[in-house]
Amino acid sequence: MAQNDKIQLFENKRIRTAWDEEKEEWYFSIVDVVAVLTDQPDQRGASNYWAKLKQRLKEEGADQLLTNCQQLKMKSPKDGKRYNTDVADTEQLLRIIQSIPSPKAEPFKLWLAQVGRERIEETIDPELTIERALETYLKKGYTREWINQRLQAIQVRKELTDEWDARGVQKGVEYAILTDEISRAWSGMSTRQYKNLKGLKKENLRDNMTTLELVLNMLAEATTTQFSKDRKPSTFQENLEVAKAGGQVAGRTRKDIESQSNTPVISPKNAVQLNQVVTDLLEGVTADTNEMPEGRK
Repeated sequence: MAQNDKIQLFENKRIRTAWDEEKEEWYFSIVDVVAVLTDQPDQRGASNYWAKLKQRLKEEGADQLLTNCQQLKMKSPKDGKRYNTDVADTEQLLRIIQSIPSPKAEPFKLWLAQVGRERIEETIDPELTIERALETYLKKGYTREWINQRLQAIQVRKELTDEWDARGVQKGVEYAILTDEISRAWSGMSTRQYKNLKGLKKENLRDNMTTLELVLNMLAEATTTQFSKDRKPSTFQENLEVAKAGGQVAGRTRKDIESQSNTPVISPKNAVQLNQVVTDLLEGVTADTNEMPEGRK
């Protein structure tokens, strides 16, 4: 496992975490989370609580949850040495929190109930998914122009995956391989290399693209969809060739843009940095307006 240790803070308490780059998944020390949510006085108390909680989960029939939880070597806060520590990914951790009777766990439980309700509503009325996505992007500071492009990109991606389904491409690994092939062909990087360039981990790459990056990625995927419909690939290798050809169309467009511009299309900036640029521009415009003579405002 390609693992990177990190300390997260929750209410000024230390939560040991590990990032698995290959799986793109965070793992959290269960004992540390239990200690925070139940106000345990020390590590021993938290370990004892977790031992009793595991027994209760087993009695509730959560054997699969406990089986899937794994151990990683993490640094002890006492002596700095690494010991096997029970860890959970995000989904497993939220399930464990549901079984902790604590006031500090209650906000998580309420949030999970809200998310569950919203998911059921979206199943009944799929249009709500789009509306909530729009609201979420606006709250994060994206411009409406960018959001329109992003929503269009979602539709383009859906058309591509529908086409892959029709050609017998398997979800998961094969989807990832073809997506990487498209990415390399137009940007010169795999998805993981692209995310590393932007300093991303779990975040969605498309949510961290500039408008031009997003448009070229859409062009690559839309072209791949059209080529697939035209060529009707019947094997995975043929789908791989189609993906490469579709990406190369956008790659040539990128190079053409860069040949007539002094700025590279591929940007190392992520969403936080890009939104800060927009904020700075808006603040600059406001400042300029405030400094104008009264008669020119």
